[in-house]
Amino acid sequence: NWQDNAAYRRFIFDSALPETAGRLMQSTTARLYHDHMLTKEPGTRQPTPWHQDQPYYNVAGRQNVSFWIPVDPVNRESTLEFVGGSHLGPWLMPRSFMDAQAKWFPEGTLADLPDIEAARDAFPILGWELQPGDAVCFHMLTLHAARGVTGTHRRRVFSVRFLGDDITHAPRRWRTSPEFPGLSEALPAGSPMNHPLFPEVWRAP
Repeated sequence: NWQDNAAYRRFIFDSALPETAGRLMQSTTARLYHDHMLTKEPGTRQPTPWHQDQPYYNVAGRQNVSFWIPVDPVNRESTLEFVGGSHLGPWLMPRSFMDAQAKWFPEGTLADLPDIEAARDAFPILGWELQPGDAVCFHMLTLHAARGVTGTHRRRVFSVRFLGDDITHAPRRWRTSPEFPGLSEALPAGSPMNHPLFPEVWRAP
């Protein structure tokens, strides 16, 4: 959205966010990957299931960070939750949220997620009540989920993701999310993400 939304562009390019990303990743550069707005209306019952982000993406490497930035108050029941330490891996099977289909990696090539909801006490689950101005930062391999929205207010969150020095292009035979059509022809497998779609937004002095 940053290409079409001037407010998003100003926030991503002109705030402290890129430098913060670079330092969290322990990288000498920060490159924008993508952004989106996550909106749940009050009374939404549908949860966002437990998942990792990186298996849905077209990137390889460890230096990455996602920001989850609420623009509405978020109570503890409706917040984003994480399994502490899960950013260390392994990669787990990405499945479609509505019908749990293996539409990305072929069935059986990655281990399935454990049933975290059935045994919440067995996992170090983290989550916080948040206010506008707060930000939660996490690695793209961190297991995370969010329940529905209780209360009477919409839950809008701005999400933006950055890539560091060691990230390379990992084209897939299937449709990634986001898709980035035509990128495989422009950026060979294993190449740094040096492309106008992914501008460098910070470099260490």
